[in-house]
Amino acid sequence: MSPGETLLWRGGELASSPAESTAPAASPPDVLVADSWLVLGGAVRALDVHRDRFTSSVAATGLVADDDVEAFWGAVVDRLPRDGAWFPRVELVRDHAAGAPELRARLRTAPDRTRSVRVATAGRDPRTSPLVKGPDLAALGDVRVEAASRGAEEAVILSPEGHVVEGAWSSFVWWRGDSLCTPADDLPRLPGVTSRTVLTLAAVLGVDVLHDRTTPAELDGAEIWSLSALHGVRIVSGWVDGPSPAEQPGRLATWQARLDALRRPLPATS
Repeated sequence: MSPGETLLWRGGELASSPAESTAPAASPPDVLVADSWLVLGGAVRALDVHRDRFTSSVAATGLVADDDVEAFWGAVVDRLPRDGAWFPRVELVRDHAAGAPELRARLRTAPDRTRSVRVATAGRDPRTSPLVKGPDLAALGDVRVEAASRGAEEAVILSPEGHVVEGAWSSFVWWRGDSLCTPADDLPRLPGVTSRTVLTLAAVLGVDVLHDRTTPAELDGAEIWSLSALHGVRIVSGWVDGPSPAEQPGRLATWQARLDALRRPLPATS
């Protein structure tokens, strides 16, 4: 795979997209399922969890045979560079013109990673498929753009009752003393891979995990984390027109190191 290249799954093989050498389509295809993960020096964290989330979501559409999506995933992983920093993306899309579903992959250079993030409460919840990554990515991107106009880098989605659910492109957890809190299970949200990893680590370490229904105002003075495959753990350093977050010295660095220690080399290429 070359940086920026789009590969399509055709006849059991990855092939370069013909769109690379032609004019762009009148409208982009609908993204039905998507997933991304960070590759650093040929190592990835929780790649199997990303695979399971992607393949199960594709299977739920009933549009692609299970064997086909597994073969596609394996071919993509086989083609990933074993050096450098990358943020590949795999998708199941439906083209407006052809109407047929298609698996495709893109190799993207990893964006810069940061330690902290400033957030703002989203003015609306645009999600139509909160349990599947893909269909709402564009709409959530628009919500982030609106948050950026208010000086934030991420938007916080609230439930109709005003409880924190998730970020536009991230998951949120927070601390109450020595207890780690996550949104209550009945608040529909994406099954975040990094969130799952952090909560698993907490269970292994004997950290109390609370499933919480919390408004932004109730997070005043709390340490709040934004979790994602790209950044790992980021501290919420500010909340526009919202609560004043805090930070316990050393805790963020300790947990980021724990996450980094979970990176494993990509499988050997075939």
